[in-house]
Amino acid sequence: MAKPIAPIPHKDGIAPSFVGLPQGDWPLVLDFLIVRFPHVAAADIRGRLLRGEVVDEAGTPYAVDSPYRAGTVLWYYRPQPEPLTVPFTETILYQDEILLVVDKPHFLPVTPVGRYALENLQTRLRQRLDNPEITTLHRLDKETAGVILFCQQPAHRHAYHALFESRQVQKTYEAIAGFRRDLVLPYVHHSRIENRDDAFTVQEVAGAPNSETAIELIEQRGEYAHYRLAPHTGRKHQLRVHLAGLGIPIVNDAWYPELMPDKGNDFSSPLQLLARTIEFIDPVTGEARQFSSQRALAWPEPSTMS
Repeated sequence: MAKPIAPIPHKDGIAPSFVGLPQGDWPLVLDFLIVRFPHVAAADIRGRLLRGEVVDEAGTPYAVDSPYRAGTVLWYYRPQPEPLTVPFTETILYQDEILLVVDKPHFLPVTPVGRYALENLQTRLRQRLDNPEITTLHRLDKETAGVILFCQQPAHRHAYHALFESRQVQKTYEAIAGFRRDLVLPYVHHSRIENRDDAFTVQEVAGAPNSETAIELIEQRGEYAHYRLAPHTGRKHQLRVHLAGLGIPIVNDAWYPELMPDKGNDFSSPLQLLARTIEFIDPVTGEARQFSSQRALAWPEPSTMS
């Protein structure tokens, strides 16, 4: 079933949600919603109906006594958690009618999630450029800074997604991490990465490799080094888990090799990982594209370096 067309616009860059009304014997829409959302207090649902915050396919608000009609759709905006403000600004590196290239700061998620439902890069761009169709074309961790691509027109998203799926996009990253004198560089690291059962992190396990990263040394300072990383595959947290697995974790990594407590509002120790460049042949225009981040990584303070 295709997603129905929303009768209400995006709000603060967030798309409205919808629920299809199945066959059932609920007398009122209110009765259905109380059963459908057991984690929400019945008084809160009633209040949303009284305020006209739930609408039908025509955008007409449901009332507390609106009868239930199976086969229709209702629309609403999800309540957003207390927002977390990220005090860093993105930079637009390139923009045309289709493509949008952005230099993302550390700590800013790419898409809405949890406390970042409003404070994320996609929502910021939709508001800034007054375009609710702006959509990310690939992933970049919240903790990672650097170059990321967005599409401004839905009709062209598939063409760009196909580039990533067929590995026709070349990406390089940079990181400040530990230094191993016995690790001969450049080096290509292969391993099998799988999700952990009890966490959102991943781990390297025995088995046929499903990930590959080329590692080059840019500069060494005492116990730390500046690396260039070229992932051939795009596994979740690949660069972070690869360097941690080699015994040279990225500076300020709170997840690898050991999961640390949530940093919350502490923005003082950004993960020293940067998506430096991205290159590809534009599937729409046929042009060779190459974009580079203008951001810089930070070495650990001298007092912590040998």
